[in-house]
Amino acid sequence: MAPDIHAGAEADETGHPVGEELDDVGYAGPATVLLGEAEVSVQVDLRGNFQPIDGLFHWYGRVAANPELDALVKGNRADVVLRTPHSERPAELADPDLWGRFRISGESTPPFDLDLDVVNRD
Repeated sequence: MAPDIHAGAEADETGHPVGEELDDVGYAGPATVLLGEAEVSVQVDLRGNFQPIDGLFHWYGRVAANPELDALVKGNRADVVLRTPHSERPAELADPDLWGRFRISGESTPPFDLDLDVVNRD
């Protein structure tokens, strides 16, 4: 088992160490997963970065465990729309972990505001 490099560090509400610089930009908070006619309120933790190889912004993260979403997806992959207070974007829901949190990912404009000061750092 790898050592916890953040052991004993103070963490913010998203679990990231306080004062740690992150290269990725992101969003943590409420969202809605749209799957067919269903709308499921969830909590998400999203990050993203620009990939120069394909020229796209890739965003990704986890959706907190949600029994209603799990019943709809049944542990499978699903094409969904993720709506946050900022916008909504098409996404792929896949790979639930041992704690029932689905991985969510998308390409291009993310469903959260980009802090251009972080994105445009030298």
